[in-house]
Amino acid sequence: MDASHCAYVGDGFGCVADIALKRNTQREMNMKTVFIAGATGYLGQHLVKEYVRRGWFVRALVRDKVRAGLLDLPAQMLVEAEATKPETLAGQLDGADLVISSLGITRQKDGLSYQDVDYQANLNLLEEALKAGVPRFAYIHVLNADRMKKVPLVTAKQAFVERLQQAPMASTVIAPSGYFSDMRDFYKMACSGRVWLFGDGSYRINPVHGADLAVATADAIDEECQWLDVGGPEVFTQTELAILAFQIAQKPLKISYLPDSLRRMALVTLPFLTPRSMHGPAQFFLTALGMDVLGEQRGTHQLSDYFASIRP
Repeated sequence: MDASHCAYVGDGFGCVADIALKRNTQREMNMKTVFIAGATGYLGQHLVKEYVRRGWFVRALVRDKVRAGLLDLPAQMLVEAEATKPETLAGQLDGADLVISSLGITRQKDGLSYQDVDYQANLNLLEEALKAGVPRFAYIHVLNADRMKKVPLVTAKQAFVERLQQAPMASTVIAPSGYFSDMRDFYKMACSGRVWLFGDGSYRINPVHGADLAVATADAIDEECQWLDVGGPEVFTQTELAILAFQIAQKPLKISYLPDSLRRMALVTLPFLTPRSMHGPAQFFLTALGMDVLGEQRGTHQLSDYFASIRP
């Protein structure tokens, strides 16, 4: 699979509602339309802001009116539908120039499985996009999916990616290394007084801020990239992550290293000892902890600033 490399610059947030209202008055002036699924999620909110900033008319898929308020968009930019129910999507993608989906679940709820959401809901979107003649479909995947074949969350995502790449339309797959918000667990452990790591803590990751990832995604799509593995500008070993967390938390450095065999054992036993809503995300994170997770270094946001922003 060929990978294209796309440069970009970081950007901050503006008042989305004000910008969106101005953009909406220009709809008749050949504005491009992007349909964003997963718009109320962490990355989805950044994607909405980035595409409004770039002058696109945004249609944001929402199912929760309360969470839709987080987007600060006028009502005409909101699409009330559920991707798990294909009948609610009928006609909603008509006229779109681009579909971007960051749709997926981390913690299972409402009786839905990874297969229901990460695979089938995205497939429902893809099929509706094909009916509407949308030129390009972009999807937010995970990095190192080929090394996580036994993780149900990743298996469902990968199955969709394979269907997307077989579809008769252009596509872009973005595989991020991990979000800043995923690093919150390191900070919480530091605040509690001790960070627990598996092995020697030498595996590396370059987590990416949602705003930087949204810019990288939009740039990759503009340049018609087929695939982009992407991360943030800073590379950390797991030990270095722990040290940074302790520094920002202003706590004494206390790191304990557990045998990696315990991590591997947990991967085998968790499905038998915990409910699916718990072992699903745990399998993903425990698997990711056992490898380097490095994407192309992009963006400007610093992890230290993020840790400082969540400091109690």
